[in-house]
Amino acid sequence: MEASEESSDCPGLELVLPEGGKAAPCCPHGPTLLFQKVSKGSKNGRRFYACSACRDRKDCSFFQWEDEKVSETRLQAQEAERQSKMCPFTQQEYHVRLQKFSSLPVSEQKFCVDCQVLLLPAELRDHSTHRTTEAGDVQLRMPSMLLRPLDNKKSHAQYMFTGRSTSFLLDALTALGYRKVLCIGTPRLHEAIKQRNLKQEHEPTKSLLLDIDFRYAQFYSQEEFCHYNMFNHHFFDGEAASDVLNAFIREDDGEKVVMVADPPFGGLVKPLARSFSLISQRWREGHTSAEGRSDMPMLWIFPYFFEPRILGCLPSFTMLDYQVITTAASIVATVIVVQ
Repeated sequence: MEASEESSDCPGLELVLPEGGKAAPCCPHGPTLLFQKVSKGSKNGRRFYACSACRDRKDCSFFQWEDEKVSETRLQAQEAERQSKMCPFTQQEYHVRLQKFSSLPVSEQKFCVDCQVLLLPAELRDHSTHRTTEAGDVQLRMPSMLLRPLDNKKSHAQYMFTGRSTSFLLDALTALGYRKVLCIGTPRLHEAIKQRNLKQEHEPTKSLLLDIDFRYAQFYSQEEFCHYNMFNHHFFDGEAASDVLNAFIREDDGEKVVMVADPPFGGLVKPLARSFSLISQRWREGHTSAEGRSDMPMLWIFPYFFEPRILGCLPSFTMLDYQVITTAASIVATVIVVQ
């Protein structure tokens, strides 16, 4: 079974959402999405697979007709491309590197600006011609200030929350009694939670960051970060990372959990809604007391003019009139919240 709707996200195309059965081929960003060409209301156009996260072929060139017979040579080329885009280290290896890096004298803690990687002493020679900068405790606690922002608004744009918006969100969530925050594409909020916990002035709040930017794996353990594609609900580290999410969203100790998501503003609404619904389903299955709630509490930060599309997928959501200001001064989003 498949669910298909004409997509105003992609004029001339219809997104076909899977409902079990045939598995989609994978690109470097995980399982692809199935699209169908449409014209004047006709739904007889040819269907094809394309990247879930990247709408621009320059960012991910994967393209495959649904009815195409793919040769073994092409399958091998696709796999080689996927392997070439994989993270250079596993999450566990990144954490070991971070422990080694943190134990270095401050004068030896270097970050390669060109390669966007923390450098261990044995690697300095290979990066001797690159631009480097210091990466002490302050930078390690605020990696979003250290990493170069990605700016493709259709795939993984990183328009970070300003300090004022971050503080407001965190204050509001803690005042509502939430002690676990699932941060999807919101690294600044994740950092703010960890920073506030260090001050020990408030009751601790737990945070888990899910983000498609694997560079954040350098700064966190697997219990703090999972490499994740919100457009196809894909965990790049497989079941181990998926289990981390399951454990985090349980409310066994009475710790209320809320999800805060900040997708790229040019992203497709329907696959995002599907991923968030799957997380909400896990939440319902993973805890014993929902206090009458049928859906996981969520905040979806998106431009206000997407409200009809969001409500078309998730009718239980309500638009708020609070504006979230980002580091890109022209970007102002509206919070959509599930009741």
